[in-house]
Amino acid sequence: MAVYIDPPLWPAHGTHFSHLVSDSSLEELHDFAAAAGIPERAFDGDHYDVAERRYDDLVAAGAVPVEARVLVRKLIASGLRIPARQRNKSLKVPLFNRWDAIMPGHDALFLDLLDRWSEPHRKYHGCTHLLSVLEALDLLTDPADPPRTVLLAAWFHDAVYRGVADQDEEESACLAEERLDAAGLPEAEVAEVARLVRLTSGHRLGPGDHDGALLCDADLSVLGGEPGEYARYVADVRQDYAHIGDADFAAGRAAVVRQLLELDPLFHTLRAKELWLDAAHRNLLGELA
Repeated sequence: MAVYIDPPLWPAHGTHFSHLVSDSSLEELHDFAAAAGIPERAFDGDHYDVAERRYDDLVAAGAVPVEARVLVRKLIASGLRIPARQRNKSLKVPLFNRWDAIMPGHDALFLDLLDRWSEPHRKYHGCTHLLSVLEALDLLTDPADPPRTVLLAAWFHDAVYRGVADQDEEESACLAEERLDAAGLPEAEVAEVARLVRLTSGHRLGPGDHDGALLCDADLSVLGGEPGEYARYVADVRQDYAHIGDADFAAGRAAVVRQLLELDPLFHTLRAKELWLDAAHRNLLGELA
């Protein structure tokens, strides 16, 4: 058991904050915080927010300093992580920090993508889904970092979302080609990002497509959630298609579920199969029934 702390990078209230987490037990985390004099109000579901001035004291008290991405992975692996789709706070800061790690200096493109992912008609296909996919990629590649092209494909894969199958993915791929070319990315990288975005239309891969497997597995990771999580996902998807009548939605959704069940494999990477495959089959079969 260990308590971890990341650098004070998160701006708020005129200072910067670190996150304090445990890799195994909230009880351990609460005991450490209490001993260090951190107030209960600083606890936010799965971590404590601690001001920059406390960083050195907490390291001296035994908190292990790690990079922010390592801390997130420790928290996800612990099973204590609150899924992004269940959080109520703004996701702008954590999303910006992830974007800045792969596309520094391209703030305008980040804001454009954030606006797209924040469109009011989105319920499931919004910022929480984006962050969930990025976190799933962390989990699938740990301890390495996901390839930049895969991360960029995650950012663009639902950048255009009107609820039109295939067309949304194609327009998202075209948007990636246009914006990333303008941002000065090499032609080969732009083409690879667009290719990966198009794969999310049917999640059908060619042999040996490791990067495609990472993106598709991360995109479908929601299928392997606990029953309550899965029920919320289905309810959110229904709201995304609120413009469609109940009967038509039920028929269309049943077709999607059958298509997912027919995918062989549903998940491609060994890690994704270990994490999500059994639960995904249970959830999909239960929904179809």
